[in-house]
Amino acid sequence: MRDRLLGSAKFQNWAAKFPLTRRIARREARALFDLCAGFVYAQTLSACVELDLFEILGRGPMDAEHLAARCNIPAPAMRMLLDAAISLRLLAAAGGRYRLGPLGAALRGNPGIAAMVAHHRLFYADVADPVALLRGQVDTQLAKFWPYRGRAGDAAGYSALMAATQPMIAAEVLAAYDFSKHACVLDVGGGDGAFLLSLARHAAGPRLLLFDLPDVAAQAGLRFAQAGLADRAAAIGGDVFADRLPDGADLITLVRVLHDHDESRALQILQAARAALPQNGTLLLAEPFAGTGGAEPIGAAYFGFYLLAMGSGRPRRFTEIEALLKLAGFGRITQLPTNQPMLTGLLKASVSFS
Repeated sequence: MRDRLLGSAKFQNWAAKFPLTRRIARREARALFDLCAGFVYAQTLSACVELDLFEILGRGPMDAEHLAARCNIPAPAMRMLLDAAISLRLLAAAGGRYRLGPLGAALRGNPGIAAMVAHHRLFYADVADPVALLRGQVDTQLAKFWPYRGRAGDAAGYSALMAATQPMIAAEVLAAYDFSKHACVLDVGGGDGAFLLSLARHAAGPRLLLFDLPDVAAQAGLRFAQAGLADRAAAIGGDVFADRLPDGADLITLVRVLHDHDESRALQILQAARAALPQNGTLLLAEPFAGTGGAEPIGAAYFGFYLLAMGSGRPRRFTEIEALLKLAGFGRITQLPTNQPMLTGLLKASVSFS
């Protein structure tokens, strides 16, 4: 009955006019239109990032004509883009000149977001025909990008993206957990070492190990050496599905790793971690959880389609990850609070041999 009522043009017209329902009707109409227009909003953001508008305007306000000349965009088209960005709170205008808006300023302060926006060019191509993607009829660009499941991938592009986006995740994890009590941390699937480099600055005590595919681990080793950490940090190349993880760590971290893999492989990763940990060793797992309050579309819609295009993995709720951890032999599984659960959920699990 509710669906018939909401679908009635007569009821919609009445609700838009009646004082007590007018605000709700307008809000719902806006929400529906935003769903229809969301791709254009995202392309507005993408154009601003590609033209480097946030960095340019971060140095000071400019008028449309100077921006148009600098970006090699016709002035009318530039003004249209600027107005679109203002409507999305990316930019603001004052006295005939343009400056950063609240969202543009926040984005400029976090380069990882801009890196993801640029990376989305691949994702947009993959979801151009969503039904074909759902039917498995798309040879996706994301599947070629990520070096998983025996694919060579784009090791350099993968490492660059992880290096740009990992610091904002690392900040969440480092603020939520005390690493100083551990002697050795092994970061599995650690990319080019961005997380461990943040950890090294945060906690002086633990020895640092990284395990990832050989081409990726080689880049991490170079970064450790360049950062003066050669005596404290080491990068080991290998395949978590074929090779035993290095021994010696009392803490293993999985940062944005598990949700990239289907159930059987996710369980293999957790079992490998358990086998490498000593009695009372700890596993720390950080990734966005499906069903996070206030961020439900991020897990279900964004990561659902992203991982589908990538060709493996799926977003999981905390309870689903908990079940996998128990199957792998972990216990004392607890969820730790983070400042931005939309970006990063965090859980801790322990190994306890009977």
